Amino acid sequence: MRVPLSWLAEYVELVPGTTPEDVHAALVRVGLEEEDVHTFELEGPIVVGEVLEFVEEPQSNGKTIRWCQVRVAPEGAAAADGGDAVHGIVCGARNFFVGDKVVVTLPGAVLPGPFPIAARTTYGHVSDGMIASARELGLGDDHEGILRLSTLGIDAPVGTDAIALLGLDDAAIEINVTPDRGYAFSIRGVAREYAHATGARFRDPVEQTSTATASVGAGSGDVFPVEIRDEAPIRGRVGSAVFATRIVRGVDPARPTPAWMVARLKLAGIRSLSVLVDITNYVMLELGQPIHGYDLDRLQGGIVVRRATPGEKLTTLDGKERALHPEDLLITDDRGAIGIAGVMGGADTEMSDATRNVLIEAANFDPVSIARSARRHKLPSEASKRFERGVDPQIAAASATRVAQLMVDLAGGTPDAGGSLIHEAPEREPIALPIGFVSELIGVEYTDEEVHDALAEIGGAITRSDVGFEVVPPSWRPDLTGKAELAEEVARLAGYHRIPSVLPVAPPGRGLTRSQRIRRRVADTLAAAGSTEVLSFPFATETENARFGSADGGPVASVRLANALDAGTALMRRSLLPGLIAAAKRNRSRGLVDVSLFELGTVFLPETGRAYGTSELPVGDARPSDADLATLQAGIPPQPRHVGVLIVGDVVTKEPQQPPVAAGIVDAIDAVRQVGLAAGADIEIVQGSHQALHPGRTAELRVAGRTVGYAGELLPTLAEEADLPRVVAVAELDLDAVIDLAEPGVEAGAIGAYPAATQDLSLVVAADVPAATVAAAVRDGAGELLEHLHLVDDYRGPGVPDGSKSLTFALRFRADDRTLTAAEASGAKLAGAGVAAERTGAAIRE
Repeated sequence: MRVPLSWLAEYVELVPGTTPEDVHAALVRVGLEEEDVHTFELEGPIVVGEVLEFVEEPQSNGKTIRWCQVRVAPEGAAAADGGDAVHGIVCGARNFFVGDKVVVTLPGAVLPGPFPIAARTTYGHVSDGMIASARELGLGDDHEGILRLSTLGIDAPVGTDAIALLGLDDAAIEINVTPDRGYAFSIRGVAREYAHATGARFRDPVEQTSTATASVGAGSGDVFPVEIRDEAPIRGRVGSAVFATRIVRGVDPARPTPAWMVARLKLAGIRSLSVLVDITNYVMLELGQPIHGYDLDRLQGGIVVRRATPGEKLTTLDGKERALHPEDLLITDDRGAIGIAGVMGGADTEMSDATRNVLIEAANFDPVSIARSARRHKLPSEASKRFERGVDPQIAAASATRVAQLMVDLAGGTPDAGGSLIHEAPEREPIALPIGFVSELIGVEYTDEEVHDALAEIGGAITRSDVGFEVVPPSWRPDLTGKAELAEEVARLAGYHRIPSVLPVAPPGRGLTRSQRIRRRVADTLAAAGSTEVLSFPFATETENARFGSADGGPVASVRLANALDAGTALMRRSLLPGLIAAAKRNRSRGLVDVSLFELGTVFLPETGRAYGTSELPVGDARPSDADLATLQAGIPPQPRHVGVLIVGDVVTKEPQQPPVAAGIVDAIDAVRQVGLAAGADIEIVQGSHQALHPGRTAELRVAGRTVGYAGELLPTLAEEADLPRVVAVAELDLDAVIDLAEPGVEAGAIGAYPAATQDLSLVVAADVPAATVAAAVRDGAGELLEHLHLVDDYRGPGVPDGSKSLTFALRFRADDRTLTAAEASGAKLAGAGVAAERTGAAIRE
């Protein structure tokens, strides 16, 4: 919300010399966030000038300029820039005449941009200044011609300071209005908040308007017919409970909007359109009540407020035809819809240059209904922004009267007694506020008088009893619905500085769960190993879910978003790998060619053919029951946490005497082992297959016999599709499953005190037998003396039969109570070889 200071000063006392920064500081004290300061960015001398004469001079480029003589100071006086009273100025515009009063920027002036003005030679003349257009002054977008003051209804003496005359010396502060404080979307609301912060006297513009009602209440006419017919309220809330209309006849839409109003609207961020539209916008900003004006002569019959019917359409003011939804609240006449209530009016009844009689509408609409319609039709407007936050239901009649008053004063209209007022807004219920509740909640000792005075200051009607207060919140504060909100108001007005900064003491016996500790340890381990954690969007395409969401390529089910940000990625992901691949592609496109990434995040794995969700959500005013929570949980598809790793490029960079080492499946498996180490899980790595991974270079990952993920190298075709090198190492595990299957409380073994005996074992086995299977057999056969086993060689060539391979294992034996003999170590080794021979057909290589 932008608030011009001159406008603010009409309703609250500003001390002379108050700066925008002072106003911002005061509003921050009562919880309104400062955003910016806006000015017209003008510097004088900029004065009123009179065109004395001009000569039109055609140029060789086809353009005709005017060499003008312009009086910029009274006869006999010096100009504001110290020069002569008459300046010669070159002007390209042709929409002015001799005798016109114009705005002249003299040498030394600065226009927005910044654009400094100086005397310069152009088209064979020395142009001593510039005649300005409305756009050049920052007043509007009109740049087709210069600004003639007569079009604004201004006739000021030559030499008058035009900056002050046009209201261009004003400034506006901008504040951020949170959704619960919609009343601050008005000069009225901000003025009240400034009064709360400084103690300055507040003058309510609604009360001032009410006292002026008699001046616009005379006339003749019938009551304008209005009917509210809401047969399908949303959650039991009727779409409109307040609807006020006024009629003004004989307006002149061609009259200029006064310069002070144009300047204020501009500073407030609204473009001046016409005097009738400007008045409705002005009152909306002033009081916070959105106003809509209709061309009365284009209405057919009275107004009916109702919901849309199936198939109904409306062409809105922006010229677009919109298909209406049965939830949309409409303003209609005898021929049908003429506007979406609280959002945007229809083109058929809008005020135009031909309008002579105006029907003014000031209504109050249900915030939920307006918010849904604005989002449904993608039509955010200044009106919907206020309605969806809540508008004071008590100011509709005063707002309509204020608009009528301005149309009489500025557009030459005549007020008509014809109009209507429907006011069925329910009375606010009192809120019980026990004694001591505010102090207990906020942590500051407030006296009863402080509580009473703060709530009275915000406009509450207070009744005191022995047990506390009963407070009826003011009509403009729909956010005050309970005692906690009242306590917050006391804290806000008494000053947030009184609330001490005290760190809470953590209750004993609390902390991270086992799962949370392990997840953090996994992330720390991968980061310490050189990987970078990334967070990718959880959205995926159908192709990505089909490709990575299933190992065997079978059909998969996906969670589809009802309102996706991008239609191409409208599904929730089944795998982390697409996001990691996209991140790697983005990094490589920016020159980072050696990348190791990991992500911890949820994936979404609905069961095929099962419907999820619940038909009824619990009310949010109390904690749901265990049964309700169980029902909600059952309506959510499984969302396990996965960990994904992607390594591409060189894991060892090229250096002197050191060749580069490219990433491959070994690095993906190393990352898997790090995850297993951090989680305390024994991850078994066996030969596997996955439709998105390279055949023969894919490992299936198991814990306690259950498959928990895959590791390997991405299919080269998929790598090429993502503009990545041919070899991309990836791994993905169901981290929740790994944690569940890991043995909690695994203890480290004792450090051996006796020497170890080391031996090698070479076994010849069929080439299709996985080395891990052979290693497991050797480990089982060697028994407790085997401390460590490691595969050191996989040989295939001369000396080994065709279709076979030679696997060499390094074995380390150790006993806890003695030094092993060579015979004991050899016996354990041969026992391991024997079991390997039984299970896999392995033979000791001679």
